[in-house]
Amino acid sequence: MTLESEQRPWGSWHVIDVAEGYKIKRIHVNPGCRLSYQTHEYRSEHWVVVSGKATCTIDDVVLVVGPGESVDVDQGAKHRLANDGSEELVIIEVQRGVYTGEDDIVRLEDDYGRTKATT
Repeated sequence: MTLESEQRPWGSWHVIDVAEGYKIKRIHVNPGCRLSYQTHEYRSEHWVVVSGKATCTIDDVVLVVGPGESVDVDQGAKHRLANDGSEELVIIEVQRGVYTGEDDIVRLEDDYGRTKATT
């Protein structure tokens, strides 16, 4: 089985493992970049910071977490991961749910013009 990997405007992600009910990714976020402010209908996420500092926005609450710390994102919660630091941010993301496809992303805000209205 070939595992997915993608370059994005903010960095990259790499699938480490996937099976029914879950997917595990390693996510790299470049300094000064952030992902979309988004929701997922079918999955929750658990983020563990490996290196760097993560600025996590979950339902408009901002948390800054460092290596070894983690954050939970409930299914349906608005969320965003950002790297406000000067070093690369690396996290491990564990997705859990009945569906973990990339098309379960509803972008509410996006720095790269990828909101629903523009894609």
